[in-house]
Amino acid sequence: MPRPSKPLINRDAAVQASLEIIDTEGLDAFSLPRLAEQLGVRAPSLYHHFRDKHELLAEVALRVAGPSRRPRVKPGPDWPDYLIGISLNFRQSVLRHRNAAPLLVTHLPRVRFVSVQEDCASFLSASGVPTELQVRILEGVQSLVVGAVLMEASQPPHSRSSAAGHVSPDTQPHLSRALSANHLTPRRLFETRLRDFLYGAVRDHAGAADEPTRR
Repeated sequence: MPRPSKPLINRDAAVQASLEIIDTEGLDAFSLPRLAEQLGVRAPSLYHHFRDKHELLAEVALRVAGPSRRPRVKPGPDWPDYLIGISLNFRQSVLRHRNAAPLLVTHLPRVRFVSVQEDCASFLSASGVPTELQVRILEGVQSLVVGAVLMEASQPPHSRSSAAGHVSPDTQPHLSRALSANHLTPRRLFETRLRDFLYGAVRDHAGAADEPTRR
């Protein structure tokens, strides 16, 4: 049988089909035989494009994380808006593919985080943020963002009142009242949490710098 003049699959098509399977059937349902079936090819043919399943899922994780779009914020006193903008873009991209979110922990190449952090460190420097504070900011934002997004992705989309899942006023009266008093959407709550951390880190750093003066 002659070879087809055009390959039946390519890397991009395989990654997209993998993501579609995970989106519709769940991460546990994904396998190379299942992907081959989806693409209409034999499973061994996938090894012409990927070394193994791990390499394929790393590409899927990169697609879930989305492109690193830079917010239109100039260096200066509003530098927190730059980090918040990047974080919101990441959240939006991941929540489009909730079933695939765990791949961010298991398969997303570390170089992706490093490249984003280098860009942010450059922006912080240009904004006059003290160098000794930058790692605290970058690591804190990464932990907050990835943790918050993974938790949100593990649950069905929810409104303000269901942010903590099912809560009964009879057995959880204090939490129930707190949820009723919350007027922030999940997106706004995510943004506010980041903003509180960033400005709090700056205030704490400034206070520590002033401490010897008070003595």
